[in-house]
Amino acid sequence: GSHDSFSYWVDEKSPVGPDQATAIKRLAKISLVKKIMKKWSVTQNLTFKEQLEGGIRYFDLRVSSKPEEIGQEIYFIHGLFGIKVWDGLMEINTFLGQHPKEVIFLDFNHFYAMDDGHHFYLINKIRSAFGSKLCSIACVEHVTLQYMWEKKYQVLTFYHYPLYREYPFLWPGNKIPAPWANTTNVHKLLQFLETTLEERSRYGTFHVSQAILTPRVKTIARHLIRGLKNTLVHRNLPMILNWVKAQKPGVMGVNIITSDFVELVDFAATVIALNDLLLEEDESAT
Repeated sequence: GSHDSFSYWVDEKSPVGPDQATAIKRLAKISLVKKIMKKWSVTQNLTFKEQLEGGIRYFDLRVSSKPEEIGQEIYFIHGLFGIKVWDGLMEINTFLGQHPKEVIFLDFNHFYAMDDGHHFYLINKIRSAFGSKLCSIACVEHVTLQYMWEKKYQVLTFYHYPLYREYPFLWPGNKIPAPWANTTNVHKLLQFLETTLEERSRYGTFHVSQAILTPRVKTIARHLIRGLKNTLVHRNLPMILNWVKAQKPGVMGVNIITSDFVELVDFAATVIALNDLLLEEDESAT
């Protein structure tokens, strides 16, 4: 999985998003501030298509309306506005059309400046984009690849807003907990990942291990020009990747793992390779 999957492009010319504090919005009237914001808002370099081609199958999505804009258009957002959600969904759907056995997770987990009308608009866009590819909610343990292939499902959509109850193809957010360490310290992060795996629900939910470091205000202040990638990610990715390599998948093990800048190391290939351990278990059992 990728963290803030859509953030490979953000619009410096747009207003600062409603996910930011008032003080930041005021500061952003200075043109240089938005350039700095971009350095800290971008957590991925690859487009959806490139991420999919690289093996990413879980997408972490934050969305917003533009409060000053007429109509109900919804955009991706992380400090600054990204592309229209519809454009991203179409890019993903094109890939799925070309690869009918691939399955993806869309996790809509943060909404800003959206009333029910905006939600209805977005949900209809999701339905228009994927149609019969959308997997209806079921018991998590039943959702195997075989099950998905038989029903020709390719998309599991998680929607962290009460309207999910009105649509069989929207899974509630509590079916995919993604505990967040909120730290700049890689040792604290790895300890947090271990602890939350131990606390993971044995049945009934997916589970996201967010292998990401989060800058604090003082981190940004000290390293304004360097940005997220050069300050936190580059330096710590090798340790994070070593933790991934030491994991086991399956019940009480890792399930979905997300990272920033997924192409900087062979992150996706390393996570995918963990599945071989499940195959080895099956072979030894038979």
